[in-house]
Amino acid sequence: MVAIKIGMLHYVLDHVYGAFMHRTKLSPPFFSRGWGGSKLDLLENMIKQIFPAAAEGQNWPPRLIQPMWKTVWETKNACLKEGIFRTPCDEQIINALPPESHIARVAFLAPKFVPPHKMACVVHLAGTGDHSFERRLRLGGPLLKENIATMVLESPFYGQRRPFLQSGSKLLCVSDLLLLGRTTIEEARSLLHWLDTEAGYGKMGVCGLSMGGVHAAMVGSLHPTPIATLPFLSPHSAVVAFCEGVLKHATAWDALRQDLSTAMTLHEVQEHMRHVLSLTDVTRFPIPKNPNACILVAATDDGYIPKHSVLEVQRAWPGSEVRWVTGGHVSSFILHNGEFRRAIMDGLNRLKWKEPSN
Repeated sequence: MVAIKIGMLHYVLDHVYGAFMHRTKLSPPFFSRGWGGSKLDLLENMIKQIFPAAAEGQNWPPRLIQPMWKTVWETKNACLKEGIFRTPCDEQIINALPPESHIARVAFLAPKFVPPHKMACVVHLAGTGDHSFERRLRLGGPLLKENIATMVLESPFYGQRRPFLQSGSKLLCVSDLLLLGRTTIEEARSLLHWLDTEAGYGKMGVCGLSMGGVHAAMVGSLHPTPIATLPFLSPHSAVVAFCEGVLKHATAWDALRQDLSTAMTLHEVQEHMRHVLSLTDVTRFPIPKNPNACILVAATDDGYIPKHSVLEVQRAWPGSEVRWVTGGHVSSFILHNGEFRRAIMDGLNRLKWKEPSN
């Protein structure tokens, strides 16, 4: 009985936090400028092209990047660098992105004096509202003693890459959500490719919280070599977040209805959103090259992510593992960093070391 009451408290906390953040007038709702017009059509077509190629076993090769690095600080045992590189997306995507998002930013925290082929590195992707490097660096920092480096990617539309007219994390159009996802996937895969071929790391992985976990799952699914894939507190699809969870109340449904047809009902508009966001359904993507190295960490009383959504990924990826932590979305985000780090270590341990190049 006590456990049930505590679980309900976590669930209620998620909804109270969501109401404060998204249902007050402190900031505009998501998608206040509608669907995105021709940009949405472009992205729908480009994402749909991924699925037939993946089903036929075709690899979507990552593009090579050459980040320009500067040292932020270094100690006796570790070094933090920040780098920039032009997003490796094709010209159609670049033209659809806001100019502020054309240059990617990344932080790289690594041990010193350890040969790269004896180290692992995990790329950490941003959750909704994570505009800086700090939180993810704090998550990865304690892993240095395990010879695990941390690479933190700043998402397009976030941080210094945020468009001038965008308020906080509230994307202006639905097309921006798909653009953010597609660009993040391309950039993360190119960073993993750089870690493999240029930096010579022995193992790689990708992780993320919430929205970042969805993107991590997609990256792990599409990457051509086995990596640890680690989605934390993540749904199987953005449909869950915007059509079922707390963010449903933070969406500009009336603006979206007017952008389609004022004759449509709210239910019809929400069904159209489900159709568009079905493109983000991780279960439609290929199974990762090593599903045993996929560990999902989920919360028992998550007000944003229902349990069935997490289990759909596990069913789609035989061999993957789900670990449950006690709490809600917000409380687990704060309290369970130790479980996230343990999943990172265990996922990497399920990979074979790459043979060092001569």
